[in-house]
Amino acid sequence: MIERSIAEDIRSRLQKGKAIIVVGARQVGKTTLLREIFKNSADVMWLSGDEPDVRSLFQDATSTRLRKFIGGKRVLVIDEAQRIADVGLRLKLITDTMPDVQLIATGSSSFYLASEVNEPLTGRKWDYHLFPLSFAEMVHHHGLLEEKRLLPHRLVFGSYPDVVTSEGDERMVLAHLAESYLYKDVFASERIKKTDHIVRLMQALAYQVGSEVSYNELAQTCGLDPKTVERYITMMEQAYIIFRLGSFSRNLRNELKASRKIYFYDNGIRNAIIGNYAQVEGRGDVGQLFENYVIAERIKQQSYARTFSRSWFWRTVSRQEIDYIEEVDGHITAVEIKWNAHRRATMPESFSNAYPGATFLKLTPDNLEDFLL
Repeated sequence: MIERSIAEDIRSRLQKGKAIIVVGARQVGKTTLLREIFKNSADVMWLSGDEPDVRSLFQDATSTRLRKFIGGKRVLVIDEAQRIADVGLRLKLITDTMPDVQLIATGSSSFYLASEVNEPLTGRKWDYHLFPLSFAEMVHHHGLLEEKRLLPHRLVFGSYPDVVTSEGDERMVLAHLAESYLYKDVFASERIKKTDHIVRLMQALAYQVGSEVSYNELAQTCGLDPKTVERYITMMEQAYIIFRLGSFSRNLRNELKASRKIYFYDNGIRNAIIGNYAQVEGRGDVGQLFENYVIAERIKQQSYARTFSRSWFWRTVSRQEIDYIEEVDGHITAVEIKWNAHRRATMPESFSNAYPGATFLKLTPDNLEDFLL
């Protein structure tokens, strides 16, 4: 069993009078994580918002009825809670009227849970984000040397739990994930059918990893209007498939101020979308794959460490650029990401002059543990 980074922290929060909310994409292991935490407990009731009768139960729920239903159980776990109407008010009812019951809810859409849970449960919950397996989790599982040896494999197939544990069947698992989760879950939730336009948009985003994206250009490529492109991208971000990095700009007049890059939380999903599982040797996009991997892994690491950081990329109109900028407690770190360790990388003089005191790091496969552990 691969120990998840947030498991011990969740254990420490149990029975402290607050709900626990675990969000993340489908199939990242939310239910597996909770079943491992409660594997020796008989006091847990498991419900799923995917089940129609569970949704009906909460439709006109009262505290009296819910108390009778829960009975003597001390823990109530509700998977895919975003499927329950007015879920925030239902969770608040349980938290307020049953302080002896530890409520845990999971969800695969940040939009639904954020909009319906945050206000009703203000001050009454702990939030956790679970990602595909992280570099740090895999290092803890089988050691740094082994995980670094597997880096080329991770760049191609990613780190979804089912992929990691399905040696030899990675292509089939990823194809199923991409088809069932992206097109049947994310878009179907908004009653949007899989069309050639959506497929082309997903492929365009996959090909443009690490590059600045223009909604207008994407719209022309995919046969959609720019507002629809932005709406679909927002949906994919809220479902934890992709995330956006904005451009860093404070001191220089020629810094890009409104640009954005889009990355995938998992390389395997990115490669499944374009149907390319070729090994890294000889791939023209290996630099993109490594950059996507490092930035996604850093996002995981910072989230699990509860580090309150902000992230960007940096570029000027004269095309000086830095792959990744991070600020923690006022300190700026600039990171250049190079698959080829022999390629030269230095901090642009204009950046160092504008932001004195910033730290510069050249990150390669040789030293990625310095940034991801």
